[in-house]
Order: sequence, then structure tokens, then C-alpha cells
Amino acid sequence: MKEREIAMAGMTPSVQTLRAVSRTHGQAENGLPDEIEAALLTGGFDRPYAFGLAMALITRGVSLDVIGSDEIDSPEMHFTPKLRFLNLQGSRRQDATLAEKASRVLTYYVQLIRYTSTAKPKIFHILWNNKLRFFDRTVLMLYYKLCGKKIAFTAHNINAGKRDSTDSFLNRLTLRIQYGLTDHIFVHTEKMKAELIEDFGVRGGVVTVIPFGINNSVPDSALTSEQAKRRLNIKPGEKTILFFGNIGPYKGLEFLVAAFQRLVAEREEYRLIIAGKPRGGSEKYLEGIDLAISRDVDQGRIVRRIEYVPDEETELYFKAADVLVLPYTQVSQSGVLFLGYSFGLPVIATDVGCLRDDIVEGRTGFLCRPRDPHNLAKTIEVYFESDLFKNLNTRRQEIRNYAVGRHSWDVVGEVTRNAYAKLLGRIRYGTSCINSHPCVQRAGMDQ
Repeated sequence: MKEREIAMAGMTPSVQTLRAVSRTHGQAENGLPDEIEAALLTGGFDRPYAFGLAMALITRGVSLDVIGSDEIDSPEMHFTPKLRFLNLQGSRRQDATLAEKASRVLTYYVQLIRYTSTAKPKIFHILWNNKLRFFDRTVLMLYYKLCGKKIAFTAHNINAGKRDSTDSFLNRLTLRIQYGLTDHIFVHTEKMKAELIEDFGVRGGVVTVIPFGINNSVPDSALTSEQAKRRLNIKPGEKTILFFGNIGPYKGLEFLVAAFQRLVAEREEYRLIIAGKPRGGSEKYLEGIDLAISRDVDQGRIVRRIEYVPDEETELYFKAADVLVLPYTQVSQSGVLFLGYSFGLPVIATDVGCLRDDIVEGRTGFLCRPRDPHNLAKTIEVYFESDLFKNLNTRRQEIRNYAVGRHSWDVVGEVTRNAYAKLLGRIRYGTSCINSHPCVQRAGMDQ
């Protein structure tokens, strides 16, 4: 089925068709427009997801309050009709003093509580929790309910503590409370839905599986691959591997480093780019990575940028790379995978979580075993000998089309708006209508 989708990727429903559906859903029984108002609580980060969802909902007639930070801010947040951007978090600089961070967090929560008490939107859609996650999952959720809000929640990770080996009774208890108080939950895979039902007792009827929207917030200029490589001092013909995103133990970067060192020991034509910021509490992990790569960095074999990479600089790394590697040891889904696809970049990923559901081997990338540097090194070699790499210039557009066909924000926006309408009692059909779009049905069949 997936191979057929690559060929048919350009045949997704048109924007005009989806807007027609949206207009139909936006009519009240008396024939007058039935506008929906919602607040997106972004947690102050993950701009690509917040931006993509906000723009998709606006095109479907939803009026939005977007609660964010400097990181979420952009011109579109100020000049898009029916969108009000509230920068309640401001700067999230990591180099601030402890006192500054404490003051910033306290001020944010005071402003958020004040906003909730007077906010017009009845729908509060939480994309990510804030800093005080136990407080967010319990006290803040109860406050939202007392203020009469209908709560939607996008569960990007069902239990991040389990993934990060930091799980505890308190973590599971507060997650169970949050999921229990949520009126509708969005997840990105059927496995995540099953985990919600089995581990946290959530009713299946309140969970909707939606695609992970393809990135549309990171600029994609006329910069070519050759120009990007030159800017990073990578020579023409050098086989360039990219690791991008937050750095933490579950990302398995140490296994990619070990695989890379196996490769360069035999052939010096390989280069590795490591770009991203360390997750909180990952300092010792990063020290181990730095110690392992110090010699390769000094010799120019590894390009190292250990910090947050702004959107306007992201394309440099994806265009300089010949392949994106996700050596994760445990994960449900990965936004970095879809970011890579948006640039037409093939992906080598470990076979964990649901990553295999979005990789067509030999067409969009390859799978390898987790925690196995030898197997990863062999898979990288297989990729660079494959037709996928040899014809990369023509394959890039196929990968983009495949990703857009399966992970359109148009689909996400339509399904999300339908869920909002159901929560407000404005549509009388069941959850089957929320999941009725063909792209959502197809995603469920593929998994």
C-alpha cells in the first residue's frame, strides 16, 4: 500500500474540496455560520507543530487564541485574520539565572490563570504541558474544568517518563488524572491509542488518531545542496550523515557515533553533522558524546553544533546532508523524520515505536536494529550503494510528495475542527465522522 501511495501522493483531496467540507460543517441548524473559538496552549515550544496546526485551523474557520512564547512568535501570528497571539511566556533563554527562571515561570502561570478566567474560547487545546508538569496535569486541569472549558489534548508522547527511564508512581498517577480530565485526545499512531487505553484506562471513543503534520514553518529557500555543503566546509562527493534535534539518552546518538567511527576507519569519505540542543538533565550524556567525538571534530570529520537551531538556519543542515539518521532507542513518533521528508531527505531509522509505518524501504529510507552500531553502519553503507542515493536529485520530490500526501495539515485541521464541533455539541454524529477522512482511514490501515 505504501509504494502505491508514493505514486498517488499528488492525488490527495484539494484544498478547495476540504474548504467546502469545512463550510458545510460550519453551518448551524438554522443555516447561519457556526464559528468555533479555541485556545491553543503551546507550552512555549515546538513552533513547527503549533504553527502548522494554527494555520490549518484558521483555514477551516476556527478563531484562535495562541498562547506562546518568543519561540512560537512569527509575523503570521500577528497578521493572520482570526488569530490572536498572546506571548505569555516571553523568552525561554536557558542561560538565565535561577531567580530569573523562577520569576519567569511564576509570572507565566499567573498570567495563564488570569487569562483562563476571562477567556472567550470554550475549547482549550493543550499541545504540550508547561514547566510544572505535575501541576499542569492536576491543579491546572481542574481549574480549566471549573472555568467551564472543554479540553482537547495532543499526546505526542503517552508516557515520556517510561521512554526516558524516569517513570514513577507519581508520574503515572498525574498522567492518568490528566487523561481522565481531558474531553478529547489526539495521538499520531494506533499504537499510541492502544497504550492510552491499556495503560491509562482511556475510553477509545475519546481518542482520535491524526497524521503528524508535515513541517511548513521552516523556510526552504533557493539554497542548493552544493552551496550548503560548501558553507559547512564539506567537500563535494563526501557522504554526509545528519543527526538533528534534541539530544538525550533515548535518541541513541552514541550508537550513531560508534557506527560512524566504524565507517571512517575504512573509508574517509564520510562526514557527520550533529545539530541540536541537549535536553534538560542530559549534561553527563552529552559529556560522554563529546569525549567520544573530540578527535573526529578536531580532524573535521564531524560538524558539531550543540545548541538550538533557529528555523531560518535549519535548511542549511538538511540540504547539506545526504541522509538523516534517527538512531533512537525508544520513541513513539518523530517530528524530525517529517522535517527531513519536507526537504526530500531520505531517512535511516531504528525499528522502534511506529517509525517503520512512515518509511518505505528503498523508496524513502531504510530501517535498522536499535542499539546496534554494526547493523547501523551496514545500513548506512547499503543506503549509499542504493538507487535511492544514486538518484537522490530526482527522488527528493517523490519523498516530499509522499510526505505531503500522508501528513497534510489540511487533513489534521479538518479532523481537529470536527472534534471541536463535537465537543461543543454542534454536530450530532458520532466519532466515526471525526475519523471519516480518507487520509485518516488510510493511516489506520497502514499501521
